[in-house]
Amino acid sequence: MRTYWVCASYFCSFDRVAHRKPAKMGYKQELRRHYSTPQIFAVAFSIMGLVPSIASTIAFSLPAGPVGMVWGWFTASIFIFLVGLAMSDLASSMPTAGGLYWWTHYFAGAKFKSPLSFLVGYSNTLGLIGGMCSVDYTLSLMILSCVGIARDDDWSASRGVIYGVYVALILLHGLTGALAGRCMPRIQTACIYINIALIIATVVALPVGRITRGGSLNSGEYVFRHMDNETGWPTGWAFMLAWLSPIWSIGSFDSCVHMSEEAKHAAKAVPLGIVFSAGSACVLGFLVLAVMAASMNPDVSMTINSKFGQPMAQVYYDALGRNGALGFMIVLCVIQYLIGQSLIVAASRQAWAFSRDGALPFSTFFRHISTRIHYQPVRLICGLVVVCLVLGLLCLIDSAAANALFSLFVASNYLSWGMPIFCRLVWGEARFRPGEFYTGALSKSIASIAVIYLVFGIVLSMFPTTGPSPS
Repeated sequence: MRTYWVCASYFCSFDRVAHRKPAKMGYKQELRRHYSTPQIFAVAFSIMGLVPSIASTIAFSLPAGPVGMVWGWFTASIFIFLVGLAMSDLASSMPTAGGLYWWTHYFAGAKFKSPLSFLVGYSNTLGLIGGMCSVDYTLSLMILSCVGIARDDDWSASRGVIYGVYVALILLHGLTGALAGRCMPRIQTACIYINIALIIATVVALPVGRITRGGSLNSGEYVFRHMDNETGWPTGWAFMLAWLSPIWSIGSFDSCVHMSEEAKHAAKAVPLGIVFSAGSACVLGFLVLAVMAASMNPDVSMTINSKFGQPMAQVYYDALGRNGALGFMIVLCVIQYLIGQSLIVAASRQAWAFSRDGALPFSTFFRHISTRIHYQPVRLICGLVVVCLVLGLLCLIDSAAANALFSLFVASNYLSWGMPIFCRLVWGEARFRPGEFYTGALSKSIASIAVIYLVFGIVLSMFPTTGPSPS
């Protein structure tokens, strides 16, 4: 892979170069550029929130046993990283908050520009909304699992209680998303350290706690070669369904793209944010899951059917006991809240860019930037909150219906990620001009593999996690 950097210091400062990019694409600079490269990385890394995201999605990979957890993560994350590289090429070439749909319109054939860019814009918006919903839904379950651990009995929350907690979280995220705009870059930076601290604490505490409490660690044979199948699907497909955990967890690096017009020197900061966030999640996630597999109850069904309604809570409980599990789950809840905070920031920027182009209903109303509230798209944040409250009503049905929020996030995001890459390969290669980050001779091969994988990921997300009943 070839990466090169173009020095802009001959002409002007980095910030002036960043301001010229939107102008060249026909946009006036309206948002303030106050995110550094580490802070752009932190946006994506904090949304991924590795341990909380694993906790949210472990139910997808756990039915395939340790092999599904560990190797399912490893294999899927390689393809996800390639998608990140393909997106980084485009992000460096044309950094704009609208990113995905703008690139689609730029590269697509003349007859397909408008329909495909509309499709991508709405898919990306729905994907980010689905992400907000799924994050706060799983946070609701985490909070209520803390109640179960504290009570240390068989108490479980009703669907109405789950939705009530979900509503409170969505409203709180909307409020802080609108009012905390000025301090969000510092919050993102802090999220890096908090997430890394939790990863280290989990990796150390689980095996140490398991041993000091009189238990023993599972063997390497169990961790890396033991396969279960609690799905009802054939074993091979159960392994593929385990990919849903990394697909959801390493699924928000496009948030860097939506921060392009608030990034200092976006042509460099955005692609680096994508590559480093996706790459670090791949490696660190593999480490965390290997340690979890070594420390958990070897009877996978006991963890899946945890009385706390949260498999990760059961893993902590088995290794650390009641107090240790409660402490870790509280920290997970805090980080999961910050994930939702980062996500509403990214979603509001993407939807704002879409309304700026007149593509959303009531675009004139929603594109307004509030100068009174730290130059934030307050109206759009309120609109996103309302949509999330409506979609969250799925929580009142059952867990299978609530899982549709995860499918919405994955399928919508993957469609919006894949289309601009596909359009570049089919129609736009001659129009593509590399930016400061470029994968060189491997660029087309990486893009082709990324498109094939994304199509497969969309199909995979449509499958129920349990197979057809034998009867």
